[in-house]
Amino acid sequence: MIHAYRFYIDGEWVEPCVPKTLEVIDPSTEQPAGTIALGSAADVERAVTAARRAFAFFSRTSKAERIDLLKRIVAILKRRNDELGDIISREMGAPLAMARAEQAGIGATHFEQTIKALETFAFDYMQGSTRILREPIGTIGMITPWNWPINQIACKVAPALATGCTMVLKPSEIAPFNAVIFAEIMDEAGVPKGVFNLVQGDGLTVGVELAGHPDVDMVSFTGSTRAGIAVAQAAAPTVKRVHQELGGKSPNIILRSADFSAAVTAGVRRCFGNSGQTCTAPTRMLVPVERMEQASSIAASEAAVLVVGPPSDPRTDLGPVASSAQFDKIQTLIERGIAEGAELIAGGLGRPPHLDAGYYVRPTVFARVTNQMTIAREEIFGPVLSIIGYQSEDEAIAIANDTPYGLAAYIQGDPEEARALAGRLRAGSVRLNSAAWDSAAPFGGYKQSGNGREYGKFGLHEFTEVKGIVGFLND
Repeated sequence: MIHAYRFYIDGEWVEPCVPKTLEVIDPSTEQPAGTIALGSAADVERAVTAARRAFAFFSRTSKAERIDLLKRIVAILKRRNDELGDIISREMGAPLAMARAEQAGIGATHFEQTIKALETFAFDYMQGSTRILREPIGTIGMITPWNWPINQIACKVAPALATGCTMVLKPSEIAPFNAVIFAEIMDEAGVPKGVFNLVQGDGLTVGVELAGHPDVDMVSFTGSTRAGIAVAQAAAPTVKRVHQELGGKSPNIILRSADFSAAVTAGVRRCFGNSGQTCTAPTRMLVPVERMEQASSIAASEAAVLVVGPPSDPRTDLGPVASSAQFDKIQTLIERGIAEGAELIAGGLGRPPHLDAGYYVRPTVFARVTNQMTIAREEIFGPVLSIIGYQSEDEAIAIANDTPYGLAAYIQGDPEEARALAGRLRAGSVRLNSAAWDSAAPFGGYKQSGNGREYGKFGLHEFTEVKGIVGFLND
């Protein structure tokens, strides 16, 4: 059992102002993995006050000082990588090897990319006779999710530190223990007192308090669109900047020119990775109508070979989903897909038959889905794929864009054709032909998928204000 009863505020591990705890459940067993303290408004006030005080000096540090700090953090993240991965695997269910290599490993990658971007980032330059300054925006309230916890912590904390901001982090209460290790890393790296603060808690208390606090200059939120609306409403009275990375329902257009077997197989794997709990997952596979049978056969076969099981088993491809609430939501939406007439060709309701406990979901594929069905409209956040037919490329683009979301999109096929179509998709990122992830590419969405961008130099821009000193060179 893991117990985390203290918060990291002003460079110290402190007791919460109000004693209240929450049990954290291991999704693979449905048994307690540990306990955390839940924060209150008073804890948020204490953390924001510390961050506000620290901003006065940290905002004046040099670029070289901040680069040195980020490099120290990278070294410790790498040293403690497997420990982070083990904790993440236990608290949110990712297979152990994946949790170490990807879930934990991505943290150091973001910090390294931030260092690279910071080395050439212009905080001060001339535009004619006007001096342009990019200055740290101030104190940041950070609210991060459970599905890729270290990824989202790192891609907020790294640019905040790089630009001279201070911060208060509220991680998800579903997967909170990795954030404790992260706070220990910040402390060991010598992050100055008050610059980084950690308060555990739920969204309705700590999250809302952070978003609405008058001394928080910006709130950076990653989570569902529903929760993002609540954060924006809480932030509105103080007119602070609200940076959001929200839901997705990403299309994956497989063109007639694609290597069909390879493209469908890769699409299934990418959709089901992390048990489908990825906001950019390509959950709507668009295929030519005349190849629906072929696509269905390939997708069903691929789903059938994926191993669902305990995260600690090296044979496991998909672990459990993160919580009972998530499991129940996925089951409801699978049931809705069946009721609305989609053709169930793999998986379905309930756990895999060999598992009698844990929040395990059967890898599920629906064929002959229409874009008006619930399973094609709502973000399921589980291993559920919808295959939709199209007649022409123009219709494929129309279907792809017919969604309230716009986080990511995918195209498989002839490179020239794919490049020509990519600009017509209303999404913050488009990935062509299973291209590798790029930690320097902008990440964020159109429409109800949020606003603002993360990663690399784009993250640095988000955490700065722009000042123009007009007439700077005039006599």
